[in-house]
Amino acid sequence: MKALFWAGIVVLVLGVLSLVIPIRRSEHSGIQAGGISMGMETHYDEKVSPIVSAAMILGGVGMMIAGRPKS
Repeated sequence: MKALFWAGIVVLVLGVLSLVIPIRRSEHSGIQAGGISMGMETHYDEKVSPIVSAAMILGGVGMMIAGRPKS
């Protein structure tokens, strides 16, 4: 049960971090002919959906409650 508690803490922390830390994504579009290439690279900073973050937070709390040490 102790492992479930610690896994819940990890999921909870990841859920909270997903609310504030954006995920960086790059996209390259263009053409290449022989040794010449022309294109443009764009960068996006996307955040995880708040619904997914909330599910991770609630799941982490649930795992912590289910795996808490019995006193």
